[in-house]
Amino acid sequence: MSFYETHVLPHLLHLACGHKVVDRQRAAVVPAARGRVLEVGMGSGLNLPHYDPNKVELVWGLEPSEGMRRKARRNVADAAFEVRWLELPGEEIPLENDSVDSVVLTYTLCTIPDWQRALEQMRRVLKPGGQLLFCEHGAAADERVRQWQERLDPLWGKVAGGCHLNRDIPELLGHAGFDIQRLETGYLPKVPRFSGFNF
Repeated sequence: MSFYETHVLPHLLHLACGHKVVDRQRAAVVPAARGRVLEVGMGSGLNLPHYDPNKVELVWGLEPSEGMRRKARRNVADAAFEVRWLELPGEEIPLENDSVDSVVLTYTLCTIPDWQRALEQMRRVLKPGGQLLFCEHGAAADERVRQWQERLDPLWGKVAGGCHLNRDIPELLGHAGFDIQRLETGYLPKVPRFSGFNF
């Protein structure tokens, strides 16, 4: 990995993903997690304060970036439950079939290169009756914004660690066999529209 990916990008992502507006979205989703949780793309551990320690037994944090795991040390140390790192990408989940009660995805699916393989792995480890909780950004509802997303996506991915602006998150989840039972969409306030359409 380059110096930028190891030392600069983790700091930038931590700042951007820790924005108050984004944190409110996390706070609306993460507390519903229960039991044994797999968080894919844990990053700097920004979700950890939002888990309900009365409902969560263990959180596996899947995060391939050493720089992001380093940024997460304080949040991991402050967690009121056990956190175990899985130092692999989303396409490689080293857990047994039907071993997870909740999968948590927050601002992660936009960056996983092989999203289909990663979602297949999440389905494999999720118990029958388990839940996938997600909060993501992606393809906007408005055609003009989507056009800008298409134009900016190649450059954005290089600067933002492989993040894609134009992924249709509900479509990807449906394609992977997940049944979306509740979905709210809209632009986040104080976030550029090309990167702020939220699911």
